[in-house]
Amino acid sequence: MKSILKNIVTLALVLTLAVSSLVACGSAKNSHLQSSSNDDAKYEIVCTIFPIYDWVKNIVGDNDNVNVTLLLDQGTDLHSFQPTTADIALISSADMFIYVGGESDEWAEDAASEAKNKSQISVNLMEVLDDVIVEEEVKEGMQAEEEEEAESGEEEEVEYDEHVWLSLKNAITIVSELTTKISEMDEDNIATYAENGAEYQAKLASLDAAYQAVVDSASQKTLLFGDRFPFRYMVDDYNLDYYAAFVGCSAETEASFETIAFLAEKVKELGLSTVLTIENSDGKIANTVIEQSGTSATTAVLNSMQSVTADDVKSGVTYYSIMQDNLEVLKNALN
Repeated sequence: MKSILKNIVTLALVLTLAVSSLVACGSAKNSHLQSSSNDDAKYEIVCTIFPIYDWVKNIVGDNDNVNVTLLLDQGTDLHSFQPTTADIALISSADMFIYVGGESDEWAEDAASEAKNKSQISVNLMEVLDDVIVEEEVKEGMQAEEEEEAESGEEEEVEYDEHVWLSLKNAITIVSELTTKISEMDEDNIATYAENGAEYQAKLASLDAAYQAVVDSASQKTLLFGDRFPFRYMVDDYNLDYYAAFVGCSAETEASFETIAFLAEKVKELGLSTVLTIENSDGKIANTVIEQSGTSATTAVLNSMQSVTADDVKSGVTYYSIMQDNLEVLKNALN
């Protein structure tokens, strides 16, 4: 089924690229959040998700020679995003295109390979991280998604965890690579990019150390999510254990009685004070888990940055500020 869907997406992409010359580049740009509106900028960088956009802005700094565009700027979840004709036209002409590279991004890989700008630099974050990428894990008590039957002779696809941006260690590695790639694109400003990139990496490293200090001093070493769980890379960074209702990319919204009962028992067994959710959750599963546990645990939100909007960015939200807020939530959940 997945292979059929991929073929459909690829065909649609080819047809889109065939007509992309009919789409005015200016109108495509204006439909997305841009770091600046300099029509004379020499370079255009298109980023699929908010964390990438914010990292690139920190590297580029005040250089108005580069326009940076955020593609998913309306709070659209990466897992459900479908590019428009204007999106593909924008990507096709960009000097650099940066995307996550997981299963949800198969369309992006096709778009990069079919770009009209033959000198385009494309960056796949999961390829950058390579050895640290992990498979999605169905943890004890977690409700697994129903598997579609594989077609005869077709190997079952391995699903890798896409949420690489939620690790500060990953972010530092990625920022280093993006600094190099942006310097290759715009060699006249190498010194500026190197300085900005190094400064931002140091800032992220300091926050990473703060996370480690919180974990080291915590009385609890387990997180429990009454929700999807996109924080695998974060818990691995600090050797934390976790339990959750669903994997990070799950489309499930209703937890089974068995999953609820398991999580409720873990809340009691471990003496947990907090049941976590991700942003935009209705909290029903988390509240049911607490109710079934018979404890005084409360809910809290860890922000996975999958629904950041252009308005959020304009109001001053950054990758760093969200990770700072998450640290405070983590501190309370582990004590």
